Amino acid sequence: MVAAYRREAILTLANEGSELSVDEIARHFDVSRETVRRDLKYLQSHGLLRRVHGGALPAQTGWEAAFRERLVDNAPAKQGIARAAARLFRENDTLMIDTGTTTSMLAAELAHAPRLTVITNSFDVASRLGVGSSQHRIHVIGGEFRSESQQTLGSACLEQISRYRADHAIISCGGADPVDGLMDYDFEDAMVARAMIAQAARLTLIADRTKFERVAMAKVCGLDLVDRIVTDAEPPPWLREAADLHQTELIIA
Repeated sequence: MVAAYRREAILTLANEGSELSVDEIARHFDVSRETVRRDLKYLQSHGLLRRVHGGALPAQTGWEAAFRERLVDNAPAKQGIARAAARLFRENDTLMIDTGTTTSMLAAELAHAPRLTVITNSFDVASRLGVGSSQHRIHVIGGEFRSESQQTLGSACLEQISRYRADHAIISCGGADPVDGLMDYDFEDAMVARAMIAQAARLTLIADRTKFERVAMAKVCGLDLVDRIVTDAEPPPWLREAADLHQTELIIA
């Protein structure tokens, strides 16, 4: 089996169960323990799982904390990004907003903004938008409910997104690099982001600088599709170059 396919299969196994041992993986793929160790080292170096003595832990425990915990992770930077992003949208704009800690903070900033139409798969985004005397029209996409992140996913969610058209898609991401563009840690999250991008005239990425130092396993879109990036600090040189190349507006909060 080609290494790239084997590594993808290892990730699938890791996300289906608990800790995997080197011996277990070696038997499953009929390869040497040294080959497995190289695979695990590669996957850990790309932030896709976490190696432990004798094996590896599933990706979810290794590279993304629970949603509520992530709300306080790097919170000041995310709040600054949310405030800067909220100023970009105008009354009567239609927005598609995906699930994420930074998009939740954006929703809180938009709660008292002039009337917007917002389409989201995030219950957290919807509830933050709907506080007080909000005049926004809020459409919550249905589908399979994931309680930990308070969002809907799956085929029904994607089908409903396809019925809408928006002025802007506003998404977060789990990681990014110059080759694969925007990425996420979960395939279903990535599919929702891709669906929203396809139905929107413009794409705004809101992400703190740490996201540009990570990679994840699920591709979302190329950097050429991004119209605006709102972040909290000077981005790495490769992102500045990509923004110049694709005429992407870069906003530092």
